[in-house]
Amino acid sequence: MVRFAILAVVFLGACVPAKKYKDLVEREKKCSEELAQFKTSSLDFEGKAKDLEARYDVVKKEVSKLKADTSSIGSSYRILQTQYDKMALQNESLEKAFDKLRIAGSKETAILQAELEGKNIELQRKEDALLVLDSELKSKEQLLAEREQRVNELEEAIKRKDEATRLLKTKVANALKGFESQGLTVIQKNGKIYVSMEAKLLFASGSTLVEQNGKNALIELAKVLEVEKELEIIVEGHTDSDKLVSPNHPKSNWELSVLRATSVVDILLSNSQMSPSQLMAAGRSEYHPVDPKDKAKNRRIEIIISPNLNELFEIISKD
Repeated sequence: MVRFAILAVVFLGACVPAKKYKDLVEREKKCSEELAQFKTSSLDFEGKAKDLEARYDVVKKEVSKLKADTSSIGSSYRILQTQYDKMALQNESLEKAFDKLRIAGSKETAILQAELEGKNIELQRKEDALLVLDSELKSKEQLLAEREQRVNELEEAIKRKDEATRLLKTKVANALKGFESQGLTVIQKNGKIYVSMEAKLLFASGSTLVEQNGKNALIELAKVLEVEKELEIIVEGHTDSDKLVSPNHPKSNWELSVLRATSVVDILLSNSQMSPSQLMAAGRSEYHPVDPKDKAKNRRIEIIISPNLNELFEIISKD
C-alpha cells in the first residue's frame, strides 16, 4: 500500500510541493514500520493470553483429578485400617487361645503356632500396604495443597487485574464524561477497555486533522493513561463503506483510517508523558462496522486499552 501511495504521489508530483511529498513519504514509512512492530507485539500478547487460559484450565483439571485420587486413596486407607484392626483383634484372640491350649499337646500347639505365624505374616503385609497408602496419601495431599494454592494465586491475580481494569474504566469514563453526547462511548469487555469516538467528534469530512473539540477529549484521555505504565494501547481508525476517490492524500479508506489513527497517536503522545512503546496505530478501513445501517457510527476511532498479563503468566508458568 505504501509503494502504491508513493507511486501515486510521484505521478502527481507536478501538483505537490517537494517538501510536502517528502514529509508524507516519511510519515507513511514510519506508520508502516510502527504498524508491523505493534502487530507483532499484539500477536505475541494474544498468544500469551491464550496460552495462559489453556494452562489455567490444565491446572484446574489436575486439581480435580487430585481431589478424586485423594478421596479414593482415603477410602482405601480406611478399609485397610478396618481390616488391620480386625486382624489385630483376631491375632490377640489367637494368642490368648494359644496360651490356654499350650499344654493340650504338641500337635494342637503346632497347628495353632502355624496359624498364628500365618496370621502374623498376613498382618505384616497389611501393615506394609497401610504404610504405603499412608505415604501416597500424604504425597497426594501435599500436591493437592500446592495446586490449590496455585489456583488461589491465579484467581487473586485475575481479581486484581479485573478490579484494576474496572477502576481504570471508571477513571476514563469520568474524564470523558463531557463528551458522551458527542458520539463518545467507554465500555469494558473481554478484559479490555474500549473508547470509541465517532469521526464527527474528531475530524472534518475526509480530513486527517483532529478538530479542537476532539483534541480536548484526547488530551483528557492522555492525562488518565500517562500514569498507567503497564498498558498496551491500540488506536484503530475505521471508515464507512463509501469509496474515497481523490487525486490527493488520503486516496482510499485504508489510507484515511491509518492516517487518522496516526493523528490521534500524535496528539496522545504530544500532550502527555506516555511511552511510545505502549501505543500502536492501525487502520481497519470499512471492514469492521459496528452498525451496517448507520454509516456515521462506523466512521470512528477506537482506542483499545489492554492490561498487562505478565503476573498471570508468571504464576501459571511456575514449576
